[in-house]
Formats: sequence, structure tokens, C-alpha cells
Amino acid sequence: MKAFALKITTAFILLITAVPSLYAQDKINIVTTAVPFLRISPDARSGGMGDLGVATDPDASSSFFNVGKVPFNPTNSGINVSYTPWLKSIVNDVYLAAASGFYKLDELQALSASFRYFNLGNIQFTGTSGEPVGEGRPREFGVDVGYSRKLSDYIGIGIGVKYINSDLVSGVASSGSTYKAGNAVAADLGFYFNAQDEAGQGWSMGTAFTNLGTKIGYTNNADQKDYIPANFSIGTNYTKVMDESNKISFGLEMNKLMVPTPPLDPAQYDEYRNKSVVSSWFTSFADAPGGFSEELQELQFSIGGEYWYNNQFALRAGYFYEDKDKGNRRYLTAGVGLRYNVFNLNFSYLAPTGSGVNQNPLANTLRFSLAFDLDGGSEE
Repeated sequence: MKAFALKITTAFILLITAVPSLYAQDKINIVTTAVPFLRISPDARSGGMGDLGVATDPDASSSFFNVGKVPFNPTNSGINVSYTPWLKSIVNDVYLAAASGFYKLDELQALSASFRYFNLGNIQFTGTSGEPVGEGRPREFGVDVGYSRKLSDYIGIGIGVKYINSDLVSGVASSGSTYKAGNAVAADLGFYFNAQDEAGQGWSMGTAFTNLGTKIGYTNNADQKDYIPANFSIGTNYTKVMDESNKISFGLEMNKLMVPTPPLDPAQYDEYRNKSVVSSWFTSFADAPGGFSEELQELQFSIGGEYWYNNQFALRAGYFYEDKDKGNRRYLTAGVGLRYNVFNLNFSYLAPTGSGVNQNPLANTLRFSLAFDLDGGSEE
């Protein structure tokens, strides 16, 4: 029997990414991975701008998106905590909780750390014939630390290391196999270019490689290990300072999973699963069965903007796009931010799209984030 821990993971990511497509397409070929929670934006500020993050102005959650941004933070230290009740329109006990922070060693160097915890609620497990095999509360988490450095007044780079634990069906036995928690290690690499002037006006650009790591398995069978969501992102952001009280920014970002595209021919499936991790990163840009046109379909786009009044009140909006044959996630987002003294409170909302069976399962998703400036007040 195929490892049914993998079936749970695959089913869950399909629930996240592809419910609208399942009713609208005769054939889909979605790139799936284990530990899909690593692809969820954990920060409400990013969530309000269509999940932008790689090139936006740095804050306490920067290490989630681009570790190269961290030394450009306007303050010397800060932390951010967030909570997201996930798939609220389908279930009521799934949530993502996250925390992140940074500390500048000096004007050029900074350390960062983050933690995210994904609770999948209570689940009754069944075998391939529908027989009950146990009950559990699947959960996953990832923790990472990073080091970043400014190479100049405009350029920053960073590297992070990450540990991932996925306890989906630990201790459950089926067909003679006992499943265990999966573990993996990964690295993040980030680059950030900030061409803004002293007033904060101008362009910024960023690129990041995240979750570059080992495969993850839920049994002792080495052939049953799965890819984690290695990802390439690149984006740009422009900020216009209108006067002392008003500024606005707009950003565009592209993401591409560095994971092999599943083959359409079942005879090629073993080759797909056994491909080495490092080679899969490179071949993932040119391995789609449909050729270059299908590779373009695997690109995901975010566009968003942010308006600040008096550096205390923010309005945000954004849009996320994914091709209809690769998951069909398309949604509008909105958000607000309030800054007072050392506190920064952010909310975001994912607007409903579609209707009936075609309604996006992410509809009405809310994110909450609370940031603390440990310097005792923003330098701005």
C-alpha cells in the first residue's frame, strides 16, 4: 500500500490549492509537495498585499520571505507574532501560528529567527478500504535561524538554516507499516537591493531561494520520501513619498516551485520520485510534460500596494494569481495596519471568489499580526 501519510499530505495540499479546478478541469497536473504549510504566508501585512514579501520594506517578519532584507530594518530589534485560522469556510480547527524576530549586531550585520506551527485539527484516519486505523491531531512546525549582512548601503544578502517536523500520522499502523513523524533540514538564501533615498522613496528589489533541503519521509522506506516546497521568488517594489504624512508603495512578485512536475505517464513515476534533490532544483525549470508553455503556467504572481498616513495608519490591497491548470488560486486581499508607540497591529482579509462548489476554499481567511519594536520606538 502506498504510504497513506503521503495521501493525507497530498489531499491536504489539493484542498488548499485546487478545489475550484477539480470541478472545472478534465485534466490537471499540479506540482505537489509534503509540508505545504511552508508555502502559506504567515504574516498579516504580507497577506493584505496579495502575499507580497520578497521586496517590500523590511520589518520583523522579513526572515519569512527574504533573509537578505533583515539588516535594512529601520530599528535595531523587533519581534512579530501572528495567527491565522486556516480554511475557515471548510473546517474550524485548523490554524497557523507564527513568530519571528531580528537583532542587529551592528550597522552591517543582523541575526534573525522564526517559528511557525501548523495544527491540522482532529482527524479520523482510515485505510485504503475505509477501515478505521486510528485517530490523531496532525501538526507540523518549522524553526529557522539566519544571518544577514549589508554589502553596501544598497545591497544585502542573507542565509538561513531550517528544521522541519511533520507529525501527520505518528504511531498509526496500517498494512503492517507503522508511520512516524517526518523530519527535514533546509536552507534559505536571500538577496535585497534597496535604492530608496533618505526619505524612503524609490525602488527596491529582492530575490530569494527558500526551503532548499532534504526530502521528508514518514516510514523507514527510503523510496517513500517526498519533496519539500523549495521555492524561487523574485520581485520589486516602488515607494512614493507624497509629503511628510503620506506615502504609497506598489509591488509585483513572481514565485516558482523548484520541485519536479509530476509525469503524465505512470511508468515514469518511480524516476520522478527517485530524482536527487539538487538536480530536481535545476530541472524543475524545464521538466513540465507540456513544455515551455506548461512551465509558464507554474508561475504564481502577486501584486499589491500599501498606503501609510502619518506613519501610523496603513491601508493595503492585493491580488494573487495562479493558473487554472496548476491550482487555480486567485483571490483579492485587503488589510489595515495600526502603529502606536512600540506596537504595530496588522489585519488582513482574503475576499471570497467564485460561488457554490467553485468557491475558493480560502475565502474569508483572516490573518492577525502583532509586532513589537524592542528599541522602544521606531527610528522613523
